[in-house]
Amino acid sequence: MADAGIRGGDRVVEVGAGLGSLTIPLAETGAEVLAIEVDRGLSRALGEVVGSYPNVRIDVSDAMRTDWATALGAERWSMVSNLPYNVSVPLLLDQLETAPIDRYVVMVQREVGDRLVTGPGEEAYGAVSVRVAYRADARMLRRVPADVFWPRPKVDSVLVRLDLRPPTVAVDPGALFAVVDEGFAERRKTMANALKRLGRDAADAAEILRSIDLDPGVRAERLGLDEFARIAGAMLERGWTP
Repeated sequence: MADAGIRGGDRVVEVGAGLGSLTIPLAETGAEVLAIEVDRGLSRALGEVVGSYPNVRIDVSDAMRTDWATALGAERWSMVSNLPYNVSVPLLLDQLETAPIDRYVVMVQREVGDRLVTGPGEEAYGAVSVRVAYRADARMLRRVPADVFWPRPKVDSVLVRLDLRPPTVAVDPGALFAVVDEGFAERRKTMANALKRLGRDAADAAEILRSIDLDPGVRAERLGLDEFARIAGAMLERGWTP
């Protein structure tokens, strides 16, 4: 648990606990572990595997339907998980917004990991990257080749760490992400076109961008969180309602 820094007394949630290959090392740190597993058959087997660990609690539920504030309470948690590939992005985005979790160390599909940690100008950069950057510091810890698993998956994996922090920009998040999502909706279009789709006419869209020292021809893939926040702020100053 060196990458996660988990110690005795910590509270750790694990999503997709399966047969306990990660649950046991988490439990052996002395941390309080909430192991979530949606498959009832697997959860029964998991109960037998971790039955000797009083610090493990198994929750048979769908993590995608979990009310995290209710499930985890007022205490602060970490999450350490080998996330199911098919839900990793929506699950993490939901948790970053609603869960009392300060630290994430998760294994995800390599392409997903690239999206979580990359910055402007990189191939994988997109709306997900900006949403993560708004709430957390993200870094890739290591790549995990497919041949270390059995059965062998068709894709490589990566281990990613996210550390929650306050947003670094002061702008209404609803406005910010409306601009971000529209900017990436048609990646080959310019931000001036994105602002037109948000209700501004061509001249006004160009003027908004020039007023914050951005070229109207710039594309979303070249802009970072700060630039998107400046665009949203300029739009709001002109009476725009997201």
